[in-house]
Amino acid sequence: MSRRAETIATTQFAMALLGGTILAGVPALAFAQEGGQQPAAQPAPAAPQAAAPALPQGSVIRTISVSGAQRLEAQTILSYIQLRPGQVYTPAAADQALKDLAATELFSDFSIVNNNGDVVITVVENPVINRIILEGNKRIKEDKILPEIKLAPRQIFTRSKVRADVARIIELYKRQGRYAASVEPQMVQLSQNRVDIVFEITEGPKSKVRAINIIGNEHFSEGDLKDEMLTKESGLLKIFSSGTSYDPDRLAFDQQKLRQFYLTQGYADFRVVSAVAELTPDQRDFIITYVVEEGERYKFGEVGVESQIRDFNSERLTAQLPMKTGDWYNAKLVEDTVERLSETAGAFGYAFANVRPQFQRSREDLTMNVTFEIAESPRTYVERIDINGNTLTQDKVIRREFRVAEGDAFNSLAVKRTTNRINSLGYFQENFEVTQVEGSAPDRIVLEANVQEQPTGQLTLSAGFSSLESFIFQGSIQQNNFRGRGQTVGLSANYSRYSRSGSLNFTEPNLFDKNISAGVEVYRKDYNNGYFDRDSATYEQAQTGFGLRVGVPLSEYTSLLGRYTFNHDNITLDETQFFGDFDEDGVQECEPLLAGRYLCEAIGKRTSSILGMSLIYNNVDSRLRPTRGRTASASLDFAGLGGSTRYVRLTSNAAQYWPLGAGFIFSLRGEAGVIKGLKDRGPGATDVLLTDRFFLGEPQIRGFDIRGVGPRVIRRFYMADDDNDPSTAPPLTPIDSDSSTDDALGGTAYYVGKAEIEIPLGSGARELGLRPSVFLDVGAVYGIERPQLEDSPYPDGTFLPTTNEDGAPLYSQDVRDSSGAVVGQEVTTNPQAPNGEANDPIGRTLPPFKEEFYGNTYKPRVSIGVGVNWNSPFGPFRIDMAYPLLKQKGDDTKLFTFNVGTQF
Repeated sequence: MSRRAETIATTQFAMALLGGTILAGVPALAFAQEGGQQPAAQPAPAAPQAAAPALPQGSVIRTISVSGAQRLEAQTILSYIQLRPGQVYTPAAADQALKDLAATELFSDFSIVNNNGDVVITVVENPVINRIILEGNKRIKEDKILPEIKLAPRQIFTRSKVRADVARIIELYKRQGRYAASVEPQMVQLSQNRVDIVFEITEGPKSKVRAINIIGNEHFSEGDLKDEMLTKESGLLKIFSSGTSYDPDRLAFDQQKLRQFYLTQGYADFRVVSAVAELTPDQRDFIITYVVEEGERYKFGEVGVESQIRDFNSERLTAQLPMKTGDWYNAKLVEDTVERLSETAGAFGYAFANVRPQFQRSREDLTMNVTFEIAESPRTYVERIDINGNTLTQDKVIRREFRVAEGDAFNSLAVKRTTNRINSLGYFQENFEVTQVEGSAPDRIVLEANVQEQPTGQLTLSAGFSSLESFIFQGSIQQNNFRGRGQTVGLSANYSRYSRSGSLNFTEPNLFDKNISAGVEVYRKDYNNGYFDRDSATYEQAQTGFGLRVGVPLSEYTSLLGRYTFNHDNITLDETQFFGDFDEDGVQECEPLLAGRYLCEAIGKRTSSILGMSLIYNNVDSRLRPTRGRTASASLDFAGLGGSTRYVRLTSNAAQYWPLGAGFIFSLRGEAGVIKGLKDRGPGATDVLLTDRFFLGEPQIRGFDIRGVGPRVIRRFYMADDDNDPSTAPPLTPIDSDSSTDDALGGTAYYVGKAEIEIPLGSGARELGLRPSVFLDVGAVYGIERPQLEDSPYPDGTFLPTTNEDGAPLYSQDVRDSSGAVVGQEVTTNPQAPNGEANDPIGRTLPPFKEEFYGNTYKPRVSIGVGVNWNSPFGPFRIDMAYPLLKQKGDDTKLFTFNVGTQF
């Protein structure tokens, strides 16, 4: 029966031995003696309502004594009754004494005996509870049940508390939709009149909604009406839906949803006659039945605005109303109009303007006249701004986000903007709002910011898998409200097979308490393209630098950002592998035949001194999770104020967010850039160095690997037969795929576009913080010249390209797609010279290879996928699954990416 069943006897006594059953309809407590022995025989219980035994009438009570008390003092027991020595003993007085003893709930048995004036009260005290044991509870843990029940260790056992606790536990399960749950109370007798109370719980299945029936609907089908409800019918297609469980609160809400739906369709007389939820006989499911009356459908009649505020022109406001005479009546449109008129009044300083829609219904022609009355109201001024709840964040950090000051005329648009700016800080609870409270006079208002601070530090760890880099690890730690001053301090690190980086940044949003932002960043980036280990890398880049930035606002939504960046780059190749022999001057130069011309052009040390500026527009409602509004920026960078690098770079990006209703959020984002080198690097060379070009891939465009999109050179190695005829192209046999190299070259121009819809889930998923989305990404990077190996001289001049059967050189040839467009280039080397000797222009035998150039096209790459944001217990988690719909030869794709972090 319980965990104590192994140590106690199985013989159980009903609560009748202790004074009767607990209550009708609730299982009686089973009773067992600790140690396996039956309890000693107890006196027969006396029902509290029973009359006292027949005794001499009219005898005077001489003494009153108490028998059987163990914990309670006799005087304490006597204080519960009204019998006193010297009184006349009567059956009525004895009955009242028995009732008084029963009301205390301290005794399991009690009786009164009168021996010729000597009254003896015999009691059997209720036991003391030793412990409370829960059995069978899996869906609701003990820490959720025990605080809700009245019984507790060291308390006196009472029947009423057991009765209440059984009902309370069942209610907890009903709240979870488990209406078939039952609770069987058991009592285990211990020594010294102690007991263990065991609640044996049978949780049962979660009660589902088996069917929803709607009676009385004529103009809309049951399916249309069910789509409007939160409650859904259970079935295989709704196995993961939280709306299939029965919830009485949801039932009431669904009635409102039905009414709202009909009112938006013109049925102003609609009403729900009844809504009944019936539990099936097996207590597993519910059948819900709605009886509705649709009524007649109305159209708008005369609509207008009558304003008693002299600043408002009623005729002009009437002309701007969204509804027109003859349109179908829509109650939601009326509500939205009231809200819009209230905001308009608030924008002119009338904080307490009262907008009341007056309805005049005509049942003859089925029209609804609506007049929006704007009552006279005084212009309102901000008396005071109160900030409450901030324990870490300084008041000035919050106050500087207010768009109105104390003493200013009230402006609802400015207050709304203030709410959005404070929400964008990310320091406080979601859906924060500035509330409005009446001031000391009718024309005064107090603005209150009741904040609830949340963690502003963020520790982010992300991992991914790349076809080139294998596992990628990234981590960052950032405090967005350092010392409560609104400052940002961050440290980040990145490690993968061919990239390592670290950075430290600091941002002050209000320099010297002025509306000027300033920041500094110091970083180190180390990149190489070794696919097995760093020793085999053909290319390594080490960049060390710092950046300074200063921003000033130009208007409420527009700001100007200036910045200065200084970089020192060192690009190296393994000289033993990719450099030629020393010349007469003892100089060893990079050999393009081994390294590729694109790498030989990049090597060396250089500095970049870059001056830039950005014009930024931002009016989104939240910087962290925008739902409406737009952002746009244009940036111009010039490298050439000192340093060895010269170029001009222009980039821009924009985003627009729309709430679609019902929790759906649609967004469009785009960015593009172009860079122009200002230093001529000779024929066949790209003016923009490899380190300054644009690269594209994850995370800019999902479905593709890091730097997986755009121009690239793939060098594939082969083995040649020994009997090659040097006058013809040798038959080449691929060595293996691992011996090839894949180097992304970047481009001088790029574009990226993204479309995404965030999909709302049920209340259960929202509580878990799940926010799925569907997205489509498009983009490309391009704009460099194809590297030409034949432009490089060779020391001994013995290198000759292979030829085809016609004797034409195959040294360089275009690769074309099915339409004939050039999409790449192949370059083939010959492993031996025409005289049969090894083709060894640089002192070593060069294995044959084909060098393929791909991806230099503006044609879009397109991917589609789904992603999920999850505010998990261990931090924010994001996973994306994307499939490329359009790609070009040479692109590297990737299906899954994810990252995870935590807040502190």
